[in-house]
Amino acid sequence: NKTTPTDGLINIKLNEGDYETRVAEKLKDYGRKANIKGFRAGKVPVGVIKKMFGKSVLVDEINHLLTHKLNDYIKENNLKILGEPLPVADKALSIDWDTQKDFEFQYQIGMVENFTYDLSSKIKIKNYPIEVDAKSIDDTIDDLKKRFGDIAYPEVSEINDNLFGTLRSATGDFEKELLIVTEKVEKKEQAKFTGKKVADVVTFDIQKAFSGEVLAAMLTIPLDEAKQTKGDFSFTIARISRVSPAELNTALFDKVFGAGVVATEDEFREKVKQTISENYNRESGHFLDHNIEDYFINNTKINLPDGFLKTWLKASSKNEITDDVIEKEYNAYTRSLKWDMIKNRIADDNKITVETADVREKAKEQIMGYFGGREVAEQLKDRLDSIIDSHLSNENGKNFIKLYSELRGEKILAHIKANITIEDKKVTVDQFKKLVDEHTH
Repeated sequence: NKTTPTDGLINIKLNEGDYETRVAEKLKDYGRKANIKGFRAGKVPVGVIKKMFGKSVLVDEINHLLTHKLNDYIKENNLKILGEPLPVADKALSIDWDTQKDFEFQYQIGMVENFTYDLSSKIKIKNYPIEVDAKSIDDTIDDLKKRFGDIAYPEVSEINDNLFGTLRSATGDFEKELLIVTEKVEKKEQAKFTGKKVADVVTFDIQKAFSGEVLAAMLTIPLDEAKQTKGDFSFTIARISRVSPAELNTALFDKVFGAGVVATEDEFREKVKQTISENYNRESGHFLDHNIEDYFINNTKINLPDGFLKTWLKASSKNEITDDVIEKEYNAYTRSLKWDMIKNRIADDNKITVETADVREKAKEQIMGYFGGREVAEQLKDRLDSIIDSHLSNENGKNFIKLYSELRGEKILAHIKANITIEDKKVTVDQFKKLVDEHTH
């Protein structure tokens, strides 16, 4: 009974003839195996067995029948359901298992309507490759010089020193050990953190002292939460450290990229540029994938059985998920659900598949990466196949499923990219960060 385009009720009626043979066979089996005081083994009267076990056997057999008949009906009628069928409680609660011979059960189901999507060159999505400018290279080299520099522990703090200690709120309900990098403090507040010694206490307004981004990184909390962290705080200094930047020489080159990889400053800058480019390409590629996902979700009309899905989410969690949590997380859940449905449809329509050989090759690349590169394949030789087998079967095949899903997603996205128009617009790092910060679903 289709109540709406996305909601339905499946009614299942069982009469005595549907289950009585199976119930009788099970009770007979119970009688042969039962060991009941006062009766010889295998000689317990049927009436006694029925009285003791009849109801539980009946319930088990009915449930067995229901599960199979329900699944068969869904498959035979090609019903595209979401979640799992939910039994209508009123029907089940009204059953009299002692006297009733005929039974009727009802299940709620949520369905997805047929939908269409556009996959053509008319779809235009921007890609933002990040240009590696001289400033990015210089900033990275400065960071590397600090990271591999010499550390000293002065008695009195200066700008650019690192202060380790305990941060406390004035109200006393917050305390955390952390590191404050003085150059990250807002300029108007930096003087409060200089000229200090171990055990000194610095007091300040936390919103005046740190930007939201710095505070989020320092406290390891989300940016929104950091922006809401307000009030007076104190910082008790436990240690002062100062890094003297490393010299731009062979010793630094070897520490960063390995012995003998680069020999001159020009080679070092080129290698840094190459590394930055690879990192930026990953970031811009991820952002492109995200924008493709956004486009298809926003431009593909899919009606969902929202009421059913909320009920099912709550029921499947055994009521551990509250209504408040469902309302808060529901949009993110349906976004993910719609994207999966679109990808599955594209894969089905275009016969996009992943073979076991593909998964094994991906696993091989990962394993060689763990051991240090492709040259390891020759060294491992025959052992490599058994290592791959072990890796893919680990945790009951979870690694296989994970790699399979990753490869399938990559293939689907590659097919989408090959059929739409991707327009490149080069941006600087700062412009890219602004685009990501401003992006909303």
